[in-house]
Amino acid sequence: MAGAYIHIPFCAHICYYCDFNKVFIEGQPVDAYIDGLLKEMRLVMAAHPDERIETVYIGGGTPTALTASQLDRVLTGVRRALNFEQGEFTVEANPNDLLTTDKLQVMKDHGVNRLSIGVQSFDDEILKRIGRTHKAKDVYQAIANARRVGFDNLSLDLIFRLPGQSRENFLASLHKALELDLPHYSTYSLILEKKTIFYNLMRKGRLQLPGQDVEADMYQDAIDLMRTHGREQYEISNFAKPGYQCEHNLLYWRNDKYFGFGAGAFGYVGRDRYHNFGPIQQYLAPLAADKVPVIEHHLVPLSEQIEEEMFLGLRTREGVSRERFEARYHMTIEAVYGDLIAQLKQAQLLTEANGRLALTTQGMFLGNEVFQQFLIDEPLI
Repeated sequence: MAGAYIHIPFCAHICYYCDFNKVFIEGQPVDAYIDGLLKEMRLVMAAHPDERIETVYIGGGTPTALTASQLDRVLTGVRRALNFEQGEFTVEANPNDLLTTDKLQVMKDHGVNRLSIGVQSFDDEILKRIGRTHKAKDVYQAIANARRVGFDNLSLDLIFRLPGQSRENFLASLHKALELDLPHYSTYSLILEKKTIFYNLMRKGRLQLPGQDVEADMYQDAIDLMRTHGREQYEISNFAKPGYQCEHNLLYWRNDKYFGFGAGAFGYVGRDRYHNFGPIQQYLAPLAADKVPVIEHHLVPLSEQIEEEMFLGLRTREGVSRERFEARYHMTIEAVYGDLIAQLKQAQLLTEANGRLALTTQGMFLGNEVFQQFLIDEPLI
């Protein structure tokens, strides 16, 4: 079984930190894009007629920037094109797109059973500073409307290390988020990506961010508060009640296969990692000729597969299974990483239980530094 990621690149407003493939929706060929997206699904799945889809995740951009009727077209097409009868069905949403129930009802009618809502902060001044157009009060209205329509599997995103954000400010947002009593939360440290407004401001010396010590305190606060409220950390940035982990994202972290549909989307099927054209007109052009809109295929070599197995799996609390590793790659983890694993255990960055290797809490804080050590210098035959 596989997952399917579907990309909607349109936004009503561009946030200052976002580097995802997106465009301002005004004046864009949205309906033509939807036609092309649905055609891509049909073309790809015609080549994989027996492939069952286990999870669907519609992200962006902002999927809820579409009108209710456009959203209805997308969701109708997903149901017709994909062999997806039941399973986790997630749509990303902005709070200010859910202030009425029309889009929520469309999603509910098509079997969407999970919403991921981009909140980022409960401080209106910080929201304005990072380019968000909703206010904290909109979050409460959006959650109330979602529950009224019948959604209970709700997730909320928060960002820390934001410009002008103190530890106390982030703590306040954490408390307000947890008061909503949602089953799932994600919290990420701000990353300055190229081609974003924040990156350009940083290059000009005009972006003041909290220091590393404050950032570490914010992350520890999130871990502690989430645990206190019964949301266990199951991945570096994700916390959930038992049974509410995001199955689609777990599929990525377990290095399993997924199809990517839409402009700029990535897919990973077999050893083939492919990447679609990003600009909308370049994405639509091959589809007009009944061709898939892939700009690049990458046949992932064994060394790269093994690297990804380790640093994706180690993002999760369940870690990397020795048994699964050996079954997949016909060699033991020790054969590739024996000395490194011993060193990381000695440094108390890696632990082992029940045949699984996982990061310690200290390892979680130093995740990127740990992951880099699993890069393989010499190709494996």
